[in-house]
Amino acid sequence: MTTLGFLGLGSMGSGIARRLLDAGHDVIVWNRSPDAADQLVAAGARRAQQPAEAFAAEVSFSMLANDKAVLSILDESAIRSLAGRTHVVMASISPSLADRLAAAFDSAGATYVAAPVLGRPDVAAAGQLNILAAGPPTALDQVQPYFDVMGKRTWQIGDRPSVANAVKASVNYNIIHALQAIGETVAMVERQGVDPGLFTELLSSTLFGGVVYTGYGDLIARGNYTPPGFQMALGRKDLGLAEEVAAASGLAPATLPALKAVFDRALADPILKESDWSAIAEVSRQNLL
Repeated sequence: MTTLGFLGLGSMGSGIARRLLDAGHDVIVWNRSPDAADQLVAAGARRAQQPAEAFAAEVSFSMLANDKAVLSILDESAIRSLAGRTHVVMASISPSLADRLAAAFDSAGATYVAAPVLGRPDVAAAGQLNILAAGPPTALDQVQPYFDVMGKRTWQIGDRPSVANAVKASVNYNIIHALQAIGETVAMVERQGVDPGLFTELLSSTLFGGVVYTGYGDLIARGNYTPPGFQMALGRKDLGLAEEVAAASGLAPATLPALKAVFDRALADPILKESDWSAIAEVSRQNLL
């Protein structure tokens, strides 16, 4: 049994922390809203009153919403307290912030690993995530046994943590394109009297197999966007991260302005803004642009 810290118990973090707990580890959990830890504590986790208690473990993990949330707990004092320890940031954050954090950790004598993931909350709870890991090779070896509990495969991207965040943003950029393509084509065939469920089944069972077209195609066909597995605002955040990666690479993707306009229109709608990010399909279906 190893003592681990885990910070951030949203829909993804709580499932990952539970996997570690069920594997027999002593898990110290912290969340800004303490009630989110109740179920884990009832299952045997230890509740931290402050982030520092979770950071005190030799290895700790965090799964937070965005750059701002990460910076709210990984300030200069927290990073100094991590000297001699390893912290794994599983959040989808900007590569620029990951670079700054990696430099700050190095100066403090602490070890920083980036490990954003691919998968929705049910995938996290089942331990079937794909984990995109980058950091010092010895640190990756140190945390791999925990990744084995969390996911079905760890993709070691390299030794610079921010590259994992760039890859995650690029993967999500592909997903966003798929969501928009499904939405536009469903809108086309619906207007021809075709059942959207039949059409999305056609797509996913012939030329476009895989979890995006199968899972999201079904959600879009049924218009089933609540409760959100991934919030609309987080999807727009990830689109912004992809834009940052493109800019840093000297690229100007042709589709980016259109996708930004779709997300911004969805976020302006009182219903869509509270929906799953796949609800960007409704911008085309409802002809909202």
